[in-house]
Amino acid sequence: MKKILLQIVYATLGFWLASLFIPGVQVTLIPNSNLFGINLTAQWQIFLLLGIILGLLNFFAKPILNIVAIPLRIITFGLFGLIVSGALIWVVDLVFQEFSAPIGFPLFWTTLLIWFINIIGSKFTK
Repeated sequence: MKKILLQIVYATLGFWLASLFIPGVQVTLIPNSNLFGINLTAQWQIFLLLGIILGLLNFFAKPILNIVAIPLRIITFGLFGLIVSGALIWVVDLVFQEFSAPIGFPLFWTTLLIWFINIIGSKFTK
């Protein structure tokens, strides 16, 4: 339970920092933004929603994708893990209109930022 909550916190913090510092990454509040009928009226709610979704993807889907991609991770000395992380962020970008990280450098830098936050946060929480 602690690990999944930390994944959500790190992802939320990563999206917030990415929207502040990475050019091209935008989190906007759309007037008809809602989650299962609950209106999202503040930008922090969008960040929290994005963090929850990416945190859940990192907790449940990423280990499965990493197992499937073991040969590619071996060949690339582990760098394929960044591609898996970038793909998960890209999926969040596709699902939510409120978040935009164009494929290319904005998505790459967002992936690196969230990956770095996960590493630093996991070192401090152990």
